[in-house]
Amino acid sequence: MELKNVILEKKGNVATVTINRPKALNALNSDTLKDIDAVLENLELDNEIYVVILTGAGDKAFVAGADISEMKDLNEEEGIAFGTLGNNVFRRLENLNKPVIAAIPGFALGGGCELAMACDIRIASEKAKFGQPEAGLGITPGFGGTQRLPRIVGEGKAKELIYTCDIIKADEALRIGLVNKVVAPEVLMDEAVAMATKIASNAPIAVKLCKDAINRGMQVGIDEAIVIEAEDFGKCFSSEDQKEGMTAFMEKRAKNFQNK
Repeated sequence: MELKNVILEKKGNVATVTINRPKALNALNSDTLKDIDAVLENLELDNEIYVVILTGAGDKAFVAGADISEMKDLNEEEGIAFGTLGNNVFRRLENLNKPVIAAIPGFALGGGCELAMACDIRIASEKAKFGQPEAGLGITPGFGGTQRLPRIVGEGKAKELIYTCDIIKADEALRIGLVNKVVAPEVLMDEAVAMATKIASNAPIAVKLCKDAINRGMQVGIDEAIVIEAEDFGKCFSSEDQKEGMTAFMEKRAKNFQNK
């Protein structure tokens, strides 16, 4: 797997994916989106990786947005194609069969905010800033911003942020529920690794099915959602890890999950 703009590192059961275009504030162009897609394909098939951390190179930006230099001369058909590429990659990220933690050191604007929202959990540096400034550039959010932002922060606040193009600081992002946690810049990655390690200590199959139940259940009514939950709950009982977890609990000993 040859990557131009993304770095993939694996340590134990945790993978770290770094968007690596610091001179462009990690802006998302087509090559970078394709690199992310290739990395996700790799991670989907890696049964030794239980949790993923997604971040941006440098301390200025997570991802400052989609690459305006690539977008500015697109026609309508090309715009649809670029938006579809981004949406397909972000949807693959959202549905990855393991949790993804976004570690956000700086700007998460436009496509960067959308990328963070496609992750399961968001940890922000105190220096991080968020926004969907697309309308000020003559476009709409194109990588899921009009859909995920209202689902996360509510319709009214999402419309305010999208219509005004306001940029908000990390503490405001925490207040409205856009991020889970705000930490000092120097401990951002330590916090992300600590959370990833804690998640990875639990039964990987159970965590995967928890994600599946939440993601699918949030898109349907409660009656259908509890059926999805029951199905995923039942699937756990076909795993060795369920037997190990409950046996260890009864025997008052440490658990030894094998992702089986």
